Amino acid sequence: MKMIKLGFILSIAAVVTLNFELCFSVCGPAEYVVNGECCPMCRPGTHVHSDCNEDLSTTCSPCPALTYTDEPNGLTACFPCSLCNAVREVRVKRSCTRTADTVCEPLDGFYCIEQNKGSCTFAVQHSECHPGQYIRQAGTAFTDTDCGNCAEGTYSNGSFTTCQPHSKCDTEGLAEIKPGTMSSDAECGNSTSVNAFDSFLNWTSETIAPFL
Repeated sequence: MKMIKLGFILSIAAVVTLNFELCFSVCGPAEYVVNGECCPMCRPGTHVHSDCNEDLSTTCSPCPALTYTDEPNGLTACFPCSLCNAVREVRVKRSCTRTADTVCEPLDGFYCIEQNKGSCTFAVQHSECHPGQYIRQAGTAFTDTDCGNCAEGTYSNGSFTTCQPHSKCDTEGLAEIKPGTMSSDAECGNSTSVNAFDSFLNWTSETIAPFL
């Protein structure tokens, strides 16, 4: 019975000791673990050159050209700077530094559909409005063009920001040669010329009719 109690006490002691060690082996937010020891992290723009020991703190080195670290770290090497690939329709907005990665933005006439940490990684061209539609909202670096349909009696060739009303030929003393559509304006002509042309057509048809 004494042996059982002793074993139980030893088990409890082992658990307490393990928990005690775990509590004290957890590193702080500005430290990293090496061989069970906590070492101070390197600041952004640098990386670990050599780990800390009983006598010395962590030794850090600046990131080489075209590399960076943007947070305190225990890394042995910096991250390579991202490239803004024209094939993916993006360009450099802000160049890479030792403490920040490259920031890319869409090319003119394009908008971003994929991004990472505020940098655009892929863009596509803005949509074009069709004839009969108007540009309700122009596209931005992060939104596509928004198109709206013209109402009856108005028109747009697709490049207008508002639909325009069809011309009223009669108010200008002209005859309507061709009615307006959603994509084109009405065509007006001189009423005298139109009447003369109609008379010519009537005369032609009456003259030719007996011979048909």
